[in-house]
Amino acid sequence: MPNPRLALTFILITVAMDAIGIGIIFPVMPDLIRQVTGRSLSEAALWAGTLGTAFAVMQFLFGPVLGALSDRFGRRPVLLVSLAVMSADYLVMATAGTIWLLLAARIVAGITAATYSTATAFISDITPPEKRGARFGLIGACFGVGFVVGPLIGAGLAGIDTRAPFFAAAAMAAANMLLGWFTLPETVTDATRRPFLWARANPLGALRSVSRLPGVGYTLACFLILGIAMNVYPTVWAFYGEANFGWSSGMVGVSLALYGISFAVGQAAIVGPVIRRWGEHRAAQFGMVVDVVTLTALGLVTSPVVALAIIPVTALGGTVTPSLQALASRAAPADAQGEVHGVLSSLNAVATILSPLVMTTTFAHFTREGAAVHAPGAPFLLAAGLMAGCLALHSLAAHRPRSLPA
Repeated sequence: MPNPRLALTFILITVAMDAIGIGIIFPVMPDLIRQVTGRSLSEAALWAGTLGTAFAVMQFLFGPVLGALSDRFGRRPVLLVSLAVMSADYLVMATAGTIWLLLAARIVAGITAATYSTATAFISDITPPEKRGARFGLIGACFGVGFVVGPLIGAGLAGIDTRAPFFAAAAMAAANMLLGWFTLPETVTDATRRPFLWARANPLGALRSVSRLPGVGYTLACFLILGIAMNVYPTVWAFYGEANFGWSSGMVGVSLALYGISFAVGQAAIVGPVIRRWGEHRAAQFGMVVDVVTLTALGLVTSPVVALAIIPVTALGGTVTPSLQALASRAAPADAQGEVHGVLSSLNAVATILSPLVMTTTFAHFTREGAAVHAPGAPFLLAAGLMAGCLALHSLAAHRPRSLPA
């Protein structure tokens, strides 16, 4: 077994660099899509939803496969291959001259998108069950750091050229892969290695297997609803900012950086103490209440200053994801951590299949020329309704202690 502290440090650095690479391209996606399609902002939003859905369909199909492969062959090879393909994907996007090439790049990237799920399985390998929620929060904090640095870099590079952020993201992913090649230890041992079976590697088979674990069915359902609702941020934020407040790419980058700072602080400083004090179930409920309130507020606000003031409050909702991850991981045996996190990845993919289509369609409907009601915040109101349903489901589960993991 590798040194747990060294292994944890590396994986957190890996996640942060990955998030920086993703965050770099957010501010320029509307401009790039309009550049290659020659369409309006609303139509570009629909194409953005299509690209996100294509990526997610592949992740849904292959997430459990990669999780099962990591249980069989180890976290290291799966993670390194994922980073290599990610770097190539950004290069293709940087040079793409048509929307169809962008679409092909997202399909290939979705097949090998294992970075986050492999990182969480890695953390499960080296962390006692009672500490996993807090450490999953640290992973979220590193994503927050990435969204502080990434959008700021992306907004700066956008002033040079629309495609410059994609070249920078490719370099980040390649550097990350090289760092992993020389420093990433393997955490899967002969004692925890598991045979690869297609019956459990396909998404439906894996979902069926994991959902049989005590109490995990409710957790998986909440995780899916959460993903659909909270994907409203990456899906429409840039479009929402421009349509509602007239924000430029630079201002979108600043707002995303503020979100990243808030999220990182919340994940690092709030998640662990809240889970230790209240437990995973109540910590998740608390975050869901916060999400309902903040999403509703963003859906109704018309002042950019008020919108920016709401962003730091959203960090309090960051207790939900690590709490649900910890509940699912706690219920799984040591040789099935990759499978569990592969299923969570697959469910997140289902959410990102549905959410971009639903949220961008909602945005387009309420911002199109001649719309009966002009409401750029409509997707956030929809997300608030979904989170209210998620809260009700999780509260029901919390009152069935015999069916839930301890």
